[in-house]
Amino acid sequence: MQTPSPQTWSQRFETALHPAIALFNASIGFDIQLIEYDLTGSEAHAKMLVKTEIISPEEGEAIVNGLETIRQEYRRGDFNPGVEAEDVHFAVERRLTELIGDVGKKLHTARSRNDQVGTDLRLYLRAQIEAIQGELRQYQQTLLSLAEDHVETLIPGYTHLQRAQPLSLAHHLLAYFDMAQRDWERLHDLQKRVNISPLGCGALAGTTFPIDRQYAAELLGFEKVYGNSLDGVSDRDFAIEFACAASLIMVHLSRLSEEMILWASEEFSFVTLNDSCSTGSSIMPQKKNPDVPELVRGKTGRVFGHLQGLLVMMKGLPLAYNKDLQEDKEAIFDTVNTVRGCVEAMTILLSEGVNFRVPRLRQAVNEDYSNATDVADYLATKGVPFREAYNLVGKVVKTSLAAGKLLRELTLEEWQAIHPAFEDDIYAAIAPQQVVSARNSYGGTGFDQVHQSIARANQALGEG
Repeated sequence: MQTPSPQTWSQRFETALHPAIALFNASIGFDIQLIEYDLTGSEAHAKMLVKTEIISPEEGEAIVNGLETIRQEYRRGDFNPGVEAEDVHFAVERRLTELIGDVGKKLHTARSRNDQVGTDLRLYLRAQIEAIQGELRQYQQTLLSLAEDHVETLIPGYTHLQRAQPLSLAHHLLAYFDMAQRDWERLHDLQKRVNISPLGCGALAGTTFPIDRQYAAELLGFEKVYGNSLDGVSDRDFAIEFACAASLIMVHLSRLSEEMILWASEEFSFVTLNDSCSTGSSIMPQKKNPDVPELVRGKTGRVFGHLQGLLVMMKGLPLAYNKDLQEDKEAIFDTVNTVRGCVEAMTILLSEGVNFRVPRLRQAVNEDYSNATDVADYLATKGVPFREAYNLVGKVVKTSLAAGKLLRELTLEEWQAIHPAFEDDIYAAIAPQQVVSARNSYGGTGFDQVHQSIARANQALGEG
């Protein structure tokens, strides 16, 4: 069995790790994704060491130049550390020393891998949150564009998955816009807790060197620094909070996915799927499958699992840093990649992959009893107590169902036999277009309200 090379830690150890344990212990296979952030953090740390006269300006310049050389090597694909490096931090330090000699060994002065990895992860997550926010904005813009095209397109509304009341399709789509707006705002608020620097907390207790933590934080764009070094190196609340925010994004995408899957079925036939966003069956040639929303719905559980994993990982950890925290990275990396991929896929699906079947939607809202509430409201406006009107209309629906008639098919004589308050205007009152238009309370599905919602949505997009 091949003996691995000695590790970077002190001469306290007489032998190297067992090869299997070295492999088990290593994180370089996934934390290499942090390399750009590790280099940026290290450059700031080196500049701080120069400012505080812990190293000379010449040494600082050599370190920063060496780090930039590593950055270019990595971007060209020339820097590919293996498991012997253990993690991205040792890999960078070892390569830096190869490039500039013993001066490279001074970079780790007044710093631990504990505060270093915490800094890297926060820099990574800060950038990824901004990227997700940008992708959410594109998703929202797509929803808004669809809504603007379908203000007066009607769609059945459901409660308990039973026909309830007709809606403006735009109103339905804007509900998802508002969900995404909360997602965007939640991420914006989270940045305040991500953007705190642990750099300078050391392993757990700070350092004896006269460092300037605020200066390093300013160089990295952090708003403030941790006030407690123990908390600084062991805090992963921000990662859990991100996983929670990501889970809510996936909840909202999954709900829309479920509706798209239903709407694309023969039973609903509210939308058709374009070839660019659907697949066929290997055995049934007539099939066109809604793979995109099905995958989004499926991947939602994956993100939930990462949230649960992070919570369980943290719940029993004593202060301060523990190796368990190495497990946060794969969960966060995969959550980021999954959420970004799903937001992008749903944006493409909405913009290019589905078409609403407006004639079918029109037919759907004309073939049910979802205007029954409007009959009760009609009687209430004529002075009949609402609960009495409600009971009357319930009987009307029951007898109409038995007779195979829709409410609009009842004659005026039949209406007046139910209650003398009915007049010719009942037919206009229960027409689907009027039923939707009349619901003009703030936030309702009435067309005037939908136009106001569209204006608010455009304003929200313009604000950030």
